[in-house]
Amino acid sequence: MPLDPDLEGFLELAELGRLSGKHKPLHALGVTEARATFESSSQVLDPAPPAAVAVSQHWIDTRDGARLEARLYRPAGSPHALPCVLYFHGGGYVVGSLDSHDSICRRLAAVCGHAVLAPAYRLAPEHVFPIAAQDAEDSAAWLVRHAPTLGLDGDRVIVAGDSAGATLATVLAIGAARGALAAGFAPRAQLLFYPVTDASRTRPSHARFGEGYLLESDTLEWFYQHYFPHPEQRRDWRASPLLAHALPALAPAYLSLAEYDPLYDEGLAYAEHLRASGTPVTLLTQHGLTHDFLRMSGITGQIDGVYSHLADWLDTL
Repeated sequence: MPLDPDLEGFLELAELGRLSGKHKPLHALGVTEARATFESSSQVLDPAPPAAVAVSQHWIDTRDGARLEARLYRPAGSPHALPCVLYFHGGGYVVGSLDSHDSICRRLAAVCGHAVLAPAYRLAPEHVFPIAAQDAEDSAAWLVRHAPTLGLDGDRVIVAGDSAGATLATVLAIGAARGALAAGFAPRAQLLFYPVTDASRTRPSHARFGEGYLLESDTLEWFYQHYFPHPEQRRDWRASPLLAHALPALAPAYLSLAEYDPLYDEGLAYAEHLRASGTPVTLLTQHGLTHDFLRMSGITGQIDGVYSHLADWLDTL
């Protein structure tokens, strides 16, 4: 179907800004400037996320002695022993932060009635593959240890994320199914929004939607060059879960893709890969939308329906 008209208008304004020289794509910027540009977009895409959510700050110790900031979001007046969504932000492993995805976490907590634990993870090029994946694993282990004291139900954890953050969620889902993670970490489900599932090659959607639809194929390559200093790393299953062999049945997957997204084709391929393993898959295409739609509640009215549908699905678990 055609682009959502409100989103189309937003993209036209962005293109005018580029033609005037006022704005540049992320891949044309330095890392510091790209991060600042991505952060500033949050106020435009979703300027008024739900306020009636309690937020607390925590710190996660990693295997190599680093400390990661994390935020715990709880619906107002929620009981103890809440189920928890362990959520990883997107940004190609290079940009993105707890602040840039604060609106998503607030909406998940408010609409879905779950607590949301959002850990930061270290970004490239300062920290290259597989640091982000290891940080995600360490965050899962921390959650297992601290769930009781945080008022969370450690037996009802859902791994989730968008874009590269969704890839980190797949790492946890696969690792848990293979028994390779912290004892007791067994996610009940995985929520994957427009994930990176194969960084090793391009597909037709990379050409169809490679420019002018928010995420650009050149920006994807810029991200990958920063996070994967050696090309062969892109074929590691922690970078490209579509290449994971002998995949066991995983926790049920809710896979939500954007119609106008360079990552669309690899998302479809990953749904088939999961189904072949015996994993239950709920696959949705968000028609008329682009990559990063979870952050677009201030742009198009379609996004409220995305969150409410997800809430209904979570209620079936």
